[in-house]
Amino acid sequence: MPWTGARDRGRAAIGAAIAAVCIFAVLLARAEFSVWVLLAGLVAVALAWLWPSASSREDRREGKPPATPPLLPSASVFPDPVILVDRRLVVTGANEAARAILPGLKERQPLAFALRSPEILDAIPAVAASGEPARVEVPGRSGHEQTWEVRIRRLASGGATTLGEPAVALFFRDLTDHRRLETMRVDFIANVSHELRTPLASLSGFIDTLKGPARDDPKARERFLDIMQVQAQRMTRLIDDLLQLSRVELKEHVPPTSLVDLGQTVAHMVEVMAPLARERGVELALDLPAEPILILGDRDELLRLVENLVENAIKYGGPGKAVEIVVGRSSAAGSEGERVELSVRDHGPGIPPEHLPRLTERFYRVDVAESRTQGGTGLGLAIVKHIVGRHRGRLAIESTPGQGATFRALFPPAP
Repeated sequence: MPWTGARDRGRAAIGAAIAAVCIFAVLLARAEFSVWVLLAGLVAVALAWLWPSASSREDRREGKPPATPPLLPSASVFPDPVILVDRRLVVTGANEAARAILPGLKERQPLAFALRSPEILDAIPAVAASGEPARVEVPGRSGHEQTWEVRIRRLASGGATTLGEPAVALFFRDLTDHRRLETMRVDFIANVSHELRTPLASLSGFIDTLKGPARDDPKARERFLDIMQVQAQRMTRLIDDLLQLSRVELKEHVPPTSLVDLGQTVAHMVEVMAPLARERGVELALDLPAEPILILGDRDELLRLVENLVENAIKYGGPGKAVEIVVGRSSAAGSEGERVELSVRDHGPGIPPEHLPRLTERFYRVDVAESRTQGGTGLGLAIVKHIVGRHRGRLAIESTPGQGATFRALFPPAP
């Protein structure tokens, strides 16, 4: 009868050693003494041979479960959760990752005590019986729960195992990030399609009108051409913002290495935005330090960041009010230490607090109609967030309804 564990193999080895000693003694000792030595050795070998099977029968007679083989070494080092169960759906082994996601998981207890998923529990017996692998996806019931893909496989001996021995393996894979990215992709495509459809529909309608009823009407033709130009510019801005956002995202993991004077960069962009400010009746108040403020940055991206922040302040600050732009150094609380700060403050209607966490999402708008009236694409602050992230900085937004809003971009100073 085969041995069932390391302890039994050790006893068998001792028996074999006793037998070898006895045989050696027979060859050296007198004949009449050799017979007794040989008989004693044979008895020792027999006891060593029969003891494992006797102990196993005793365990079975007392109702003890048979010894469970340890978890497969390859499964114990899996980064993803792995669980082994027998044909009764009793857990026979699990790695640390599985115990982390299922704290109630215990060996020699039913899997249902720790895992409340009817889809998985129903699939295990079918896999154990047929040998056909199965795949089950368990979506999170709320936005804070994880989505798991569970692949169920029968082990090589799963079809003929006894009770208590592993028959089926469950391999878990976390799909939460994958599903979140898929949702973002679908939403992004839907938003882009919507943003392009409106100006394209206007252009198509006015082209048909110009080719038909307004063909010989100079006043109508001029008015329609002006509207078509505005819609074409809107599409151009949207495409430019999409390309800019794509370029920043592609390079976001690579920090810039060029020295840039942030004060000079901001001053240049404020000068460029001055005509728009005069047109809207807004005063630009710029406060720069006397000495250069150097950071490691990409000048073109920083110019785009300042342009988006100042343009938003001009558009939503309201006519007759000032937009305050300040560049300086600040001592941030906590572990950040000294930071170079760019702040842009307007005195407009402000932003309700429930909108602040989502302002940097793509195509998110507090007021959709007002944003489109102002010519916004809904991507400006998303671009700002990614530019600040690439420069290893932090974007902070502060606003009180009725008292305007302040946007702060905090950057690490150049070494």
